[in-house]
Amino acid sequence: MKQKADLKKVLNPIQYKVTQEDATERPFDNEFYDFFDEGLYVDIVSGEVLFSSKDKFESNCGWPSFTKPVHEENITEHFDTSFGMRRTEVRSKEADSHLGHVFPDGPPPTGLRYCINSAALSFISKAELKEKGYEEYKHLFEE
Repeated sequence: MKQKADLKKVLNPIQYKVTQEDATERPFDNEFYDFFDEGLYVDIVSGEVLFSSKDKFESNCGWPSFTKPVHEENITEHFDTSFGMRRTEVRSKEADSHLGHVFPDGPPPTGLRYCINSAALSFISKAELKEKGYEEYKHLFEE
């Protein structure tokens, strides 16, 4: 895994602040909140698979929202009391990147809303899965 000094060279300032310093990007002013192309969302630091566009939904909260991760084991949960709130932070397992939070107010079937910072994500389109080394996930987008 890359050291923080190396990450500062490859991530833009908001990507670094979100993933490494637990910041939150502005709602409705981020790359993926209203983006619904087919593909995978991976950790911008490690490339580990996090979410599928098949589980993305419009939550009107200003950040990309998902009902579930592709692999639950790639997400860790942590109790968060920052800013006087009681909520559950989610981080990527491999890179320990801050992703966002999960809330129990999502749609069926899970009832969960993974509210994720776009700055923590990289998008791999359905058409690029093989080229970018994610061919094993192609089945997620076949009817």
